[in-house]
Amino acid sequence: MAERRTERRTARRIRTALCAALPLALLPLLAGCQDPVGARDAPPGIQRMLDRRAAAVRDRDAGAFLASVDPHAAAYRDRQRAVFAHLAQVPLGAWSYELVKTDAFGLPAVVGAEGRRVAAEVRLRYRLTGYDDAPVTSVQYLTLTDRGGRWLISSDSDGAGSGRRSARQLWDQGPVQVVKGRHSLVLGVRRGTAALRELADRTDDAVPAVGAAWTGKWAGRVVVEAPQSLDGMAELLNADDPSGYRGIAAVTTGESGPAPAAPADRVVVNPEAYGELSAAGRQTVLTHEATHVATRTATTAATPLWLSEGFADWAAYRGGSHPAATAPELAHAVAKGTPPSRLPADGDFRFSRGARELARAYEGGWLACRMIADDWGEQRLGAFYRAAGRGGAESAGRAMRDQLGLSPGEFTRRWQAYVVRQLR
Repeated sequence: MAERRTERRTARRIRTALCAALPLALLPLLAGCQDPVGARDAPPGIQRMLDRRAAAVRDRDAGAFLASVDPHAAAYRDRQRAVFAHLAQVPLGAWSYELVKTDAFGLPAVVGAEGRRVAAEVRLRYRLTGYDDAPVTSVQYLTLTDRGGRWLISSDSDGAGSGRRSARQLWDQGPVQVVKGRHSLVLGVRRGTAALRELADRTDDAVPAVGAAWTGKWAGRVVVEAPQSLDGMAELLNADDPSGYRGIAAVTTGESGPAPAAPADRVVVNPEAYGELSAAGRQTVLTHEATHVATRTATTAATPLWLSEGFADWAAYRGGSHPAATAPELAHAVAKGTPPSRLPADGDFRFSRGARELARAYEGGWLACRMIADDWGEQRLGAFYRAAGRGGAESAGRAMRDQLGLSPGEFTRRWQAYVVRQLR
């Protein structure tokens, strides 16, 4: 499987979107845990309980679902009852749990009034009917208690303070409302039908625009999640600090790299930043994010961020306004006589960079892709994108030679001249 990576985007002109292939790697074990036990050697009955719990979700059987929850954990049981109700409108096509490993919290098994306890690492996999060709996978860290020979779930948050934090889903935040479009499915919590319909309509417009720009195979469907707040967005991204996403209008999560079926992506919208954008800005954001969904299986760890982010911007701005209006930071640099000296590096897209530096990086990537489309044609740009993702760290350089007939140095010099020519 291709290496998982994180891609971030702050759209300079509208200070908007982050685009991410969010890492789905398992979180570290709880500090102090000893001798993790694989699923094969785990206490018997745990996987069977998880299987019954999954069947209850698929069958919409609240009683069977709550039968997997420890009745002595009253607060957790109440939350689980609410979560099950929140799923009522979600079109689930599949739902399963896989026990990965168990631990004894670093202590010998405890038998007594509280029962024997273990910590379990569990993978939840689910798929939305009509939209996901492959499941979304998330990790849960559960506390399991043996009650008279029956393993029951007592908590999903005991390990949060020690690095074992269960991934949260939209239905953990409230009742999920669903709006379907021609090419979209929008899931929202406390956002209102009008706001969700607006997201569906703009995503519906984005999908054919992406299809015109990207000739590679993709499903042509996009799932959008609309939490109520910035904090809700950060929770869905398993982020410690919500402020890191302030001013970021949307995030695309998914697994990069070739796959037999396109992995399931989610576009997560920040209602605060998205709400501040103009109609054109909102359309640009959603087209950019839909482009990342479309190109996901052609994007690998070898794909430079200037290319993946630049291509998404190129698709979003394709046929749009004069470059100077879309790349004001670089235009200012050119006017001052300080044009860029190199293509943007991956590190230039980090949040630790200032707003202007980030804007220059995204503008530089966009202009590089625009140059390829102008000088070699749109089909060649797509072929270059796919070739750059094949192989290792040197694949982008090889793709330049094979697809464009230029060395990396020659390409950079040509891009520098193009930037100056377009922006002065």
